Amino acid sequence: MNITKEQVDDLNAIVTVALSKEDYSEKVDTTLENYRKTANIPGFRKGHVPMGLVKKQYGKAVLLDEVNKMLQEALNNYLTEEKLDVLGNPLPMAQDEFDWDAEELTFKFELGLAPSFDIDFGKDAITHYNIVADEEMLNGQVERIQKQFGKLVGHKEVIKDAEITATFVNEEKEINNKATFTFDKIKSEEAAEKLLGTKIGETVTLSTKGLFEDDHDLMEVLKVSHDDAHGLDIEVTATIEESNTRDLAELNQELFDKLFGEGNVTSEEEMKAKIKEDAEKQFVQQSDQKLLNDVTETLIENAKFDLPAEFLVKWIQTAGENPMTEEEAKAEYEKSEKGLRYQLIEGKIITENNLQVTFDELKEFAKTYIKAQMAQFGQLDPSDEEVENITMRIMSNQEEVKRLSDQVMSQKMITFFKDNANLTVKEVTYEDFVKEAYS
Repeated sequence: MNITKEQVDDLNAIVTVALSKEDYSEKVDTTLENYRKTANIPGFRKGHVPMGLVKKQYGKAVLLDEVNKMLQEALNNYLTEEKLDVLGNPLPMAQDEFDWDAEELTFKFELGLAPSFDIDFGKDAITHYNIVADEEMLNGQVERIQKQFGKLVGHKEVIKDAEITATFVNEEKEINNKATFTFDKIKSEEAAEKLLGTKIGETVTLSTKGLFEDDHDLMEVLKVSHDDAHGLDIEVTATIEESNTRDLAELNQELFDKLFGEGNVTSEEEMKAKIKEDAEKQFVQQSDQKLLNDVTETLIENAKFDLPAEFLVKWIQTAGENPMTEEEAKAEYEKSEKGLRYQLIEGKIITENNLQVTFDELKEFAKTYIKAQMAQFGQLDPSDEEVENITMRIMSNQEEVKRLSDQVMSQKMITFFKDNANLTVKEVTYEDFVKEAYS
């Protein structure tokens, strides 16, 4: 066997694999002999079929199969030994009138090579948001908790600040849904005037256009699709079922224990401090995700390198279960090019900085994840044995391991960016963060 490489350019190469009969004949003969022992051919006893007949019937198929196995193994070993960083898989080059009976079989494969490039974070600083829970947010959260655990007070008619339960109907659109919403969600002044003072059991007709501040509320109240809710302009009848307000719950030890466990919080100040701590933990996740997105965009924009586009389009044509046309493959390449560029950048960062995910790291992350999930269902103090058993079940599931590994690697990348990217820390409230980050 002889393998050679022709460098077409920096991003493309052709590998030639030459096989002599000595390379594959023994394996072919062994396979055919096994066929001979097991073949059921009319007129011959099992194990006594003439080899000539076996070769005539199975010889070419066995030859193709054994040669293909050898080629795959040889190519994989060659790419590893030569440390060639390839994109996609080697593509066999078509050869007209290939002679399978020749003394030497020669095969050519196209390779798409990964580009060489430098990591460049750019000159302009990237904003890293430090999101804080301000006093206004904390007061609002405390009031929401007081309302949630407060005493429900029923009214005979709709009043301001009420929680309204109504049944909405529109026969043409097949809408018939009972829903609860707060009066302050109403945007339409006309609808607000109609609803105010409406008694329990009475029906009013409302226009859906501009009914709520947010069309997503319309989607929930009417139980219509996301697309139907946006711009929906019809009339619905609303039969008032309930009109309730809530007396705010008293901020006392009973409420603190119900929310945070017995004795963990003993005052409104401690309650706010706990809410602030929990909220800002959640904010860190959102801030980190925003940072990851921004650094990713910056790296893709600043890392200037070419890709073996022509090769990749050809590879995409044959890589899936169903072959694509050249036009379909080009469209798919254009959609995936940005992601491929970041994969190369991320791979370079991981390799050069040894950011591998170890088994112990993955196991500890899984335990933390499991405890957090159990806490959401009220299991605040699970035993070590219980957590260990669940962890091992998760670690035996390849899909779960892949999902958790991606999360651990994402955290490693965020830490790397915090240490190495050109960042400017900006402290903002959550409201300002949403305005700045997603406007």
